[in-house]
Amino acid sequence: MKLNSFAKLSGVALLSALVLAGCGSKSSSTGTKKQTLNWMVPANISTMDVSKMTDLYSSQVANATNEGLLRMGNSKVTPGVAKNYKVTNGGKTWTFNLRHSKWNDGKPVTAKDFVFSWQRTVSPKTASQYAYIFGNIKNATQITAGKMSPSKLGVKADGDYKLVVSLIKPQSYFKFMVAQGYYFPEEKSVVQKYGSGYATNATKNGYNGPFLLKGWNGTNDTFKLVKNPKYWNAKNVKLSTINFQTIKDPSTALNSYQSNKIDFTTLNGTQVKQYKNNKDYHDYLEASSTYMEMNEKKDPIFKNKNIRKALALSINREQLATKVIGDGSQAARGYVPTKMSSKDGKDFSSQAYVKSAVEYNLPEAKKLWAKGLKETGKKSVSLTLLSDDIEQSKRNTEFVQSQLTKLPGLKITNQNIPFKSRLARSASGQFDLVLTSWIADYPDPSNFLDLLTSTNSQNNGKWKNAEYDALIKKSEGADANNETARWNDMVKAEKILMNEQGIVPLYQQATSTMMQSKVKGVQFFPTSPQWAWDKASIK
Repeated sequence: MKLNSFAKLSGVALLSALVLAGCGSKSSSTGTKKQTLNWMVPANISTMDVSKMTDLYSSQVANATNEGLLRMGNSKVTPGVAKNYKVTNGGKTWTFNLRHSKWNDGKPVTAKDFVFSWQRTVSPKTASQYAYIFGNIKNATQITAGKMSPSKLGVKADGDYKLVVSLIKPQSYFKFMVAQGYYFPEEKSVVQKYGSGYATNATKNGYNGPFLLKGWNGTNDTFKLVKNPKYWNAKNVKLSTINFQTIKDPSTALNSYQSNKIDFTTLNGTQVKQYKNNKDYHDYLEASSTYMEMNEKKDPIFKNKNIRKALALSINREQLATKVIGDGSQAARGYVPTKMSSKDGKDFSSQAYVKSAVEYNLPEAKKLWAKGLKETGKKSVSLTLLSDDIEQSKRNTEFVQSQLTKLPGLKITNQNIPFKSRLARSASGQFDLVLTSWIADYPDPSNFLDLLTSTNSQNNGKWKNAEYDALIKKSEGADANNETARWNDMVKAEKILMNEQGIVPLYQQATSTMMQSKVKGVQFFPTSPQWAWDKASIK
């Protein structure tokens, strides 16, 4: 799931959910308190179309307003629209038994809504950047390639309340995938009614989750969620309203928190030093990776390995993580983050570690740079570094710019633009260099490694390597049922990515926050969607 390049996320071995318990306030009945939560986000949401969203903040709102077959829970998934499920046929057939739930317009949520949504996402006409995530469902790959009708997707409604999914191979983490927004149902009549305008504002959508979205016009900085009375579990939803405010500047956000205008805010590194001993302070390391992509399609110079390696070696990641960011973020050890996935007690990131891909070695960087310039017939290079317009993103790009321009003959111009615009430009290849981030959707290295295959829509830099592609394909095909072989394939793939410097890993993000002690039960996830409010209350 895409993040703005400053957002701080964390990785642990499982999709654990930590309930944030506030401190220092006396408990009182939720009935005697106004159940309104005021929440800050650092970037605007980009879309509410679950077939098209790719960013974290849209996903957070979608997770609150809609619901899939299962929901994220404490180190596990919990029942959602599906009250239960069973796995048969050696792990290749998943059957979900649906409860009788409703859309906000009162119509029933049925298995057909899931079939429609999934078929819409994999259809080439939708051009979903997440279509690849359905690749293990029967016929999905052929459909996205335009070689088969979406109606042939391996999912079917057995009546209104039974959904049967046919996988190509067993996939133990499929249960986590169906809890994510891209597997949510969509109300066919609403999609058809609004056409190209579907999900572009709060009113042009259907909702089946704990809350309803209100006041979002597609671009505004403020909107709210209100309790959905038609949600099947509405009796256990305590909050009546969540007011959202987009605040890009950390100082403004902290001032709003201190004046009780908001109940939650993220902190930058300077603020962490001041507030880390405060009772309302919380921090988390997340299953995410921030890295720099080099656009090989737009700038052929990046096809030169020495140029790519020189850029990587010129950046002091430790200084970036501890001094520039300073919120608990850690210098990258590779592409796949630490503490997200392990086998036989060994962390994936340690097994796939390639020191030269993430170390700081300016003398060696200058040697490789000179060699690369000679090989490409260049004497100087001018590039633009793209990132978001949030304050921390600006600081990050300024630091990376200062590091890269130590290479003789390299000029870097920074360009910080709104998050939504940056996502669009990344996807369309309108950049030279871009700082981007990815947060895991499920606890498996493939969630990262798949992105860098040559045909993946998230591979915005267009790096490609035939051996890498073959290993990922092998891990998902011939070796999929052999846990050790699959693991080794992925370790080899990451080592190729790092030795070839297909991307430049920078840091693994952390998020540092302040939350009022009166707020109870907000759930934090190290993977997308990061936050959930369906169990939250004001005490």
